[in-house]
Amino acid sequence: MNRRELLKGMTAAYAAVALETEDRSTNKERGTFVTITCVIRYQIDPYQRDAFKTYAQAWGRIIPRCGGHLVGYFMPYEGTNDVAWGLIAFDSLTSYEKYRERLKADPEARANFAMAQSNKVIIREERNFVEVVEDTFELEAKPSGRT
Repeated sequence: MNRRELLKGMTAAYAAVALETEDRSTNKERGTFVTITCVIRYQIDPYQRDAFKTYAQAWGRIIPRCGGHLVGYFMPYEGTNDVAWGLIAFDSLTSYEKYRERLKADPEARANFAMAQSNKVIIREERNFVEVVEDTFELEAKPSGRT
């Protein structure tokens, strides 16, 4: 291998690494490069659906500001009327810990927690952390062509 081939190979390898890094950082900015998702299961007072909706909508402003990727909040629609869900994604547990610290310091977050607690909107809350199974996330439906 001569010097020119070596430099060409090194340039190609550098470009590949830079492109991969750029893709990951771009995905992080879009909030799609995640490693873990915090799944929060809420048991809510079914007579306070509007209060829970207000609580969830406030997180739509707070969570991104504090560093979490809000996948969404989901309220009961049909069936069980007292179970709701919140999904928040992070690129690492370290990111989650930093997010929790920012959340504790955020005045709107503290007020939102206090509102839900004082009004007894949430009866019970569970948190689980899950990871995405590679090649299964955000796949679009592909119609089979049948009518």
